[in-house]
Amino acid sequence: MRITNNMIMGNTKTNINGNKINVDTLNSQMSSQKKINKPSDDPVIAIRALRLRSSLSQINQYYEKNIPDAESWLEVTETALNNMKKVLTDIHTLCVNGATGTMNAEDRNTILKQLQALSKQVYSEGDADYAGRTVFTGYKTNNTLTFQTDSTDSYNIKEYLSYENMEEFRYSYGNVDTPTAADVANKTSVNSPGETTVSRLRLAYDNISRITSSGLNYSYTAADGSTASDTLAVTTMTTADLENIHYAVADDKVVFNKDTGEFLLGKDIASDLNSKHATFHVSYDKTGFNKGEIKPENYYDCVNTSDAANPVSYTNYDMQGNRINQDIEYTIAANQTLTVNTQANDVFDSDIKRDVDDLINVVQEAINAHDTVDRIKSMMTEQQYSDKDSQKYLQSCLDAASKQADYADDRLEKLFGKGMTKFEGYMSAVNIAITDVGSKGQRLDITKTRMSNQQTTVETLKSDNEDAQLSEIVIDYTAAYMAYQASLQAAAKIEKQTLLDYI
Repeated sequence: MRITNNMIMGNTKTNINGNKINVDTLNSQMSSQKKINKPSDDPVIAIRALRLRSSLSQINQYYEKNIPDAESWLEVTETALNNMKKVLTDIHTLCVNGATGTMNAEDRNTILKQLQALSKQVYSEGDADYAGRTVFTGYKTNNTLTFQTDSTDSYNIKEYLSYENMEEFRYSYGNVDTPTAADVANKTSVNSPGETTVSRLRLAYDNISRITSSGLNYSYTAADGSTASDTLAVTTMTTADLENIHYAVADDKVVFNKDTGEFLLGKDIASDLNSKHATFHVSYDKTGFNKGEIKPENYYDCVNTSDAANPVSYTNYDMQGNRINQDIEYTIAANQTLTVNTQANDVFDSDIKRDVDDLINVVQEAINAHDTVDRIKSMMTEQQYSDKDSQKYLQSCLDAASKQADYADDRLEKLFGKGMTKFEGYMSAVNIAITDVGSKGQRLDITKTRMSNQQTTVETLKSDNEDAQLSEIVIDYTAAYMAYQASLQAAAKIEKQTLLDYI
């Protein structure tokens, strides 16, 4: 085969260009420290790079955003629960002190002030928020647990209760007031104080407008195993009405006190409902809520009817009366989620404030009763009441007031004794919630450690796949550049010789 100068020059130029491409490629790798600049440089490296970058992006999302966000949510929740535990512990301590039956006037006033302060704090921890999201209200993170101001909102509320919510409660009547001068002069009849124990079923709210259900509806399991239901007729009364009849509820009757939001059950009915293990469902209207009261939509099936033209419905229970969980889940790793929220109904029992209010009321009754006794005793020492008739009348008032004070002290002691057990139960629920949050935190820490290790591993694989070793590039670049220079020198020598040199 005949080789011409043009062929030699063509091959030489091709080789020079190839060497020049190698120099350019290595120069680009040396300046960028990357193995490839475009996918076509090495499709295998390019595909692996896409996969590793996608994986690293997901890991960064979990490790740098989702996990820290979940950690912060759990920290806010745990702080609020610990504060709630402190409040409940303080109330429990007051119950222990009140149940001793050895309190004087100063003790009663101190306990009253402490209970009033704690009453305002009971549900405030439930309004804790993280980054503008309330942590205890389920999916309604833009809604506070309690009313922040006194509200005139109207709701129709459907509340589910159990026979276990029934309890015996002592009510007083025949309140004795400090007699006036006119009472002494006219010998006004003196009330005879007393008390009655009645089984009650208490709703979550007082000052109820009306019951909208047909009565006290309840369900139970019949002898044949089927679910049966029935409705008890209810008579609605006020506290004043009940005091007038000395809370004497007939054995086969049910009375609803709309002032206190309580069903008072006759003995026979209470016994029957207990034996049947009844569950109750009551629908009622309420207008007006005090600051600090829980919002119905966070606990019950209800309809906000404040705007009659645009009622807003809230559903918290399914058709079987089971609570619907509103879990907020964070994806903290591939195919791994964590429920970060704790729902209010699990820790902020709607009965807590009602029980605190009962304690406040009974302490206030005891204070008032003893103040009445002290005032009557003081009146008996005054000159204007020194005559025999006035003294006799005031003594009858003092006897009645002393009896009322004894009743009040006994109710206080017994109610505070029950309060010890109740608030131990509330604290137990909070402790379980704190433990649950702690276990979630531990699980999160384990996942965080794993994500950190995965992040390091994937970053290393990504670097190995994409990044070029500078020392190796320099050596290869030097060799390629020398080859390029040598090809130029060889080409220069070839170009100096032509056919004329052989003629």
